[in-house]
Amino acid sequence: MVSVQKDDGLFPGGEPGRTRALLEEGPVAMFQKVVFLRGINMNRLFMVGLSVLFLAFLASAAQARWDPDLEKKAREAVAEFKKADPSMKSFFDKAYGYAVFPTVAKGAMGVGAARGAGMVFQRGKAIGKTTLTQVTIGFQFGGQAYREIIFFEDKKTLDNFKSGNFELAAQASAVAATAGASANASYKNGLAVFTMAKGGLMYEASIGGQKFSYEPL
Repeated sequence: MVSVQKDDGLFPGGEPGRTRALLEEGPVAMFQKVVFLRGINMNRLFMVGLSVLFLAFLASAAQARWDPDLEKKAREAVAEFKKADPSMKSFFDKAYGYAVFPTVAKGAMGVGAARGAGMVFQRGKAIGKTTLTQVTIGFQFGGQAYREIIFFEDKKTLDNFKSGNFELAAQASAVAATAGASANASYKNGLAVFTMAKGGLMYEASIGGQKFSYEPL
């Protein structure tokens, strides 16, 4: 939880607690209300957008670090993936391991940032924690929350991920988890990535350039 004790410059009037309240509503709602209160000015709009993105990033980072129910949420996310696409069961059965991110929070205004906390499993057993981070440049606007799962085809690929300095290639792409989608999906460089949207607006949702840390249990 991000602690805001006084007006931080986003809102006129210095009313305590307003930034906290909007953080809880999410980055998109926060951005819209800030623009309304401040008035439309392009320079100010850009700075406000960066401030909103930064605060939302801090909020998601704090949540990712202090979540005691991460494994439970990861297993619930696995159930949601299987529900959305029953044929994905073959990936779970045959993969050497997989990383599950119950929630990846992404916000953008020209420059985008994403972060999420996840669990790494090997043969169905939790073996470590991981954190996803991403910064993207290009035409982007809005906010998005989604689930993500990365399957590792073999021991070598999982070991590379566990090095703690793993990064997806810029051209990496994910398969949207819908009924039957995984039937034609295949591994590329030992990886298969699936995502499931949780709502929001995002013009660019590439997973390229995502970076991952790893901490064994």
